[in-house]
Amino acid sequence: GLPVPDGPLSYAIAPELTIRYARPAASSVGSAGCLGDDDTLLVSGTLRRVPWARTATAVIVLATAPSGPVLFTLTPDQAVLTPGGNLAEEPRDDLYLAALEIPASQVRRISPELLDEARLRAALARAALIAGAAERCVELTVAHTTARTQFGRPLSRFQAVKQEEARLIEEAALVRAAVQAAATPLDTGGVAAHFAVAAAKTQASASVAEIARIAHQLHGAIGITRLNPLHLATTRLWSWRDEDGDETTWALALARSVTAATLWPTLTTTP
Repeated sequence: GLPVPDGPLSYAIAPELTIRYARPAASSVGSAGCLGDDDTLLVSGTLRRVPWARTATAVIVLATAPSGPVLFTLTPDQAVLTPGGNLAEEPRDDLYLAALEIPASQVRRISPELLDEARLRAALARAALIAGAAERCVELTVAHTTARTQFGRPLSRFQAVKQEEARLIEEAALVRAAVQAAATPLDTGGVAAHFAVAAAKTQASASVAEIARIAHQLHGAIGITRLNPLHLATTRLWSWRDEDGDETTWALALARSVTAATLWPTLTTTP
């Protein structure tokens, strides 16, 4: 494989890049399916919303070349960087590549299965982040309703508040359970991995709206201020919901992962 650069790394799964051989006449794919010595790639296009690109030592890129899926690294100074960010103010930068030459020594061919696995792992990692932020919302909300008093008693003693807290805990538990259920199938691969990861990211993204709504409703106005830590969790939830595929994207992937013949066994089989 390629040597791992020192320092912070970022990644981009970039099917939208235009990749061609820099010297087509001299380029060939060997009998073993490896890139030939002269297979310098010419890469053009924009890597959009790359996490923390401005501070990364290198960006690992997974894309599709004329010979199939490839992996290569580049440094941010090889591109034109346009700073950006998500709602949580985390860096999400665009990197514009104008006919950037990537030497064959810095390129590794990968299988379509490995490229697909990378997408699944990115989605599950994002779902796990959502699960963590959801748990933080639960912790902060329970602490707030326990400490805050109205009409001579803690907010948590009111039935309406208890009901909303229960719904918040339920949504967070759904996300956590879906993520945990997807971890083992991901290691085994196949249809089961696609189904489990698609279900996990769909559930995680779909639960964001309800989790954030309840947390902010029970916090009241103070929850939207920078003085209160709740916004650190909810703005990340709103941002991560769409990253690495939103619920619509993964719901469609979930539907495609099963056929009419396999739907019922998939739904009724215990992992």
